[in-house]
Amino acid sequence: MVNVEKIDSANSIIKAHIENQELEAKKDKVARKIAKDANVPGFRKGKLPAKALERKVKAVKKLYAADIEREAINELLREILDEGIKALGVEEVLGEPEVVKFDKNENGIDVEIKVYTKPEINIGEEYKECVPEVELPEVTEEEINKELEAIAKENATTKVSDKQVAQKGDIAVIDFKGYIDGKEMENGSAEAYPLELGSGSFVPGFEEQIEGMKVGESKRIKVKFPENYVKELAGKEAEFDVTLQEIQEKVPAEINDELAKKYLGDENANVEKLKEYIKTSIQNRKKAEVFAPKKEEILECLVKKYEIDVPEGIVEKEIDVMVNNEAAKLTPAEIKELQENPEKLEEFRNKFKDEAKERVKLTFIIDEIAKKENINVSDEELSQVLFYEALMQGQNPQELIKYYQENNLLPVLKMNLVEEKLLNKLLEEKAKK
Repeated sequence: MVNVEKIDSANSIIKAHIENQELEAKKDKVARKIAKDANVPGFRKGKLPAKALERKVKAVKKLYAADIEREAINELLREILDEGIKALGVEEVLGEPEVVKFDKNENGIDVEIKVYTKPEINIGEEYKECVPEVELPEVTEEEINKELEAIAKENATTKVSDKQVAQKGDIAVIDFKGYIDGKEMENGSAEAYPLELGSGSFVPGFEEQIEGMKVGESKRIKVKFPENYVKELAGKEAEFDVTLQEIQEKVPAEINDELAKKYLGDENANVEKLKEYIKTSIQNRKKAEVFAPKKEEILECLVKKYEIDVPEGIVEKEIDVMVNNEAAKLTPAEIKELQENPEKLEEFRNKFKDEAKERVKLTFIIDEIAKKENINVSDEELSQVLFYEALMQGQNPQELIKYYQENNLLPVLKMNLVEEKLLNKLLEEKAKK
């Protein structure tokens, strides 16, 4: 007999009593399946005569008693769980059901299984009260032109300069050969190497000593490699024989339709289209800065405005994530102390309980509001975000997607994107009003 008890709209307990005869019948069924599937010399698989099968069943029961009982109990628990979920009338359970009572006695086994479901939540229009006043940022013509000039510099070409003395910002074309303790350095020399002075791409102090050199001049430069440099060179003093071959200067690209086509990767682009693109980019950056604190305000308001039940199992999972993140900052000694002291570990976990509850609560609230606002995130959008992230990290996009899939991180990423889109929409609508 299975009974269900709702603690609240998100947490329920399924209760059942397994009679001894139920367990024995299930054990017999498991044993018979094993016996039927066993290979017995002289007989085809699954074709044992009745008497031979009974002898095999008895042998299996005796030989694998513990395994058979464990499998029988697992099957009975699955049946209880299925029946309980059906009685609750829910479409799905969240997270893993938890066996909170398993009392084996002379009358059978008393079982209680805790299950977690999506909480009841009623969302009207009141969430809009949480959206603060906000102004959409303006973009000036001066800002657009400044960025346009920066793009022209990024796409600059180089030419030989008439300058005879190297200065910061110039490209010094140099021959150099390095020495440590009087011995030539491995991979420490080059010819006609273009070095932008002030870029900080060489050892500290190197570029500064080239400033002021004249074309054709040779000079010995002394530097010291930083302590955090590659192991073989860290902290060592070195000398370089340097000759300045020529000075080059950057010539910004001409601001025209050709630059627009190259930068936007669009054969139909022109300067006006590039300006529109720049304007949108600046506006999005400004909006991100203005909206960021406003988003925090909205989230804090939503948590206070709605009272909902939260699935305890999901809260515990969130606490696990927060504990693991915090544990990464602890010393090995501190971690060992927590592992060896259950009371301290419980105290450590409890520090995150309230925040974990708020996070879980907010997830359900955001999900419900997003449905009202018709906000969703497609698989294509998810792929684009992961592709961009992989690009930024220098990773293979397919490997990153696989990592997210294997670690069940796609739902988390999707929820984050839904939240971002929702908050942006609410703030933009408020600004237009």
